[in-house]
Amino acid sequence: MASLSANIAFGLYRAFGSVVVRPLAPLLLSYRVSRGKEDPARLDERYGRASRSRPDGAVVWVHAASVGETNAVLPLIKEIVGSGRSVVFTTVTLTAARIAEQRLPPGAVHQFSPIDVRRWMKAFIAHWRPEMAIFVESELWPQAIATLTGERIPLVIVNGRLSRKSFEGWHRRPSIAHALFSQVNLCLAQTETDGERYRSLGVPAVTVTGNLKFDTPPPGADDGAREALAREIGNRPLWLAASTHPGEEEIVVAAHRRMVARHPGLLTIIVPRHPHRGAELVAAFAGNGLSIACRSSGQQPTPSTDIYLADTLGELGLFYRIAPVAFVGGSLVDHGGQNPIEPVVLGTAVLHGPHIQNFADVYEALDKLTAGCRVVDAGKLAESASILIADARARERCVTNAQAALSPFRGALERTMVALKPVLRSEGKPGAPLVRLEPAQS
Repeated sequence: MASLSANIAFGLYRAFGSVVVRPLAPLLLSYRVSRGKEDPARLDERYGRASRSRPDGAVVWVHAASVGETNAVLPLIKEIVGSGRSVVFTTVTLTAARIAEQRLPPGAVHQFSPIDVRRWMKAFIAHWRPEMAIFVESELWPQAIATLTGERIPLVIVNGRLSRKSFEGWHRRPSIAHALFSQVNLCLAQTETDGERYRSLGVPAVTVTGNLKFDTPPPGADDGAREALAREIGNRPLWLAASTHPGEEEIVVAAHRRMVARHPGLLTIIVPRHPHRGAELVAAFAGNGLSIACRSSGQQPTPSTDIYLADTLGELGLFYRIAPVAFVGGSLVDHGGQNPIEPVVLGTAVLHGPHIQNFADVYEALDKLTAGCRVVDAGKLAESASILIADARARERCVTNAQAALSPFRGALERTMVALKPVLRSEGKPGAPLVRLEPAQS
């Protein structure tokens, strides 16, 4: 039974949703539409009103927040559909939705996640009637969890990750944390550290299955687009700054200025994590003496282009295949680092900053075998990138060692499916007794 403080906290959360969020939601969504962050034709889905019919038979609800989580869970969705179940897959972001629409297998449909308000969450679950819910990584929505518990629908976290900062925040509120986390029937954690954190917060069954991102196919690339871009670039020296966040682009440009003397004709490609920032970055770079080309405007790099701003969606695989060296963003600012697995798999030498807590175990393994890939500022970034651009053998060693470092991490998809079998075999239906879940062997 939840403590008094937990009951009060969740009561206030529910009241806030009803009294504040519900009346303000149309304004918030309209603002997000104006910023290109919502699909105006599908706003009803954010209120729990489905735009697709429920298929016959068993349905599994899978929820992921954004692009990284979507890419990680798509192979798992394919496996679930292959087991004879349908999947309703929800995301928060528009970019993740576009990827899902392109890559979901037959038998799975996409909907935008309803806002975590009781009425809208209940409407969503009443329509889809899932036999179970799977949330990816660290997605925890109190009203969604309360509704699933009330309908006796098992909830599983897959690819579970809990940062030290998040864990410490929950740990300071033990009664609230236990009331929420104890409603999760099973957590399939990425690492032993993540598993221990979920256990200590109250999840009754935890299994360490590894990181699904290691078993995700690398992002694809259009062959025609790749050939066209390669022709435009020619033999120019080239490097890439991938998935950059605010504050990092300025560092990358400063590194470019340092490198160009050593590498005449240097082309720097910047792929911002959020493509809608393209116009903002073009304005920020204006007047700095560098020639900028913007991909979202249909521009290709010319021989005089210094910075190629690749502010488009779903093309990161193209640029990883073109560039021999890539700085992976979110790591020179305190964001936690973006996924380094994709460039390593595609044979790109990887550099990163010091803020890598989102993929701490991955970067630790890389750093042990790829000396010099950690940078702290524009000077170090320029020095390390210059060495790798100039020395093909150093690049080859970096890539070979990085791929060897990541090899032991694979197999998470198979382990995840094994751990899910007790739930999937139960063929549970809303209202039926929940399956007793025990942690599988790690």
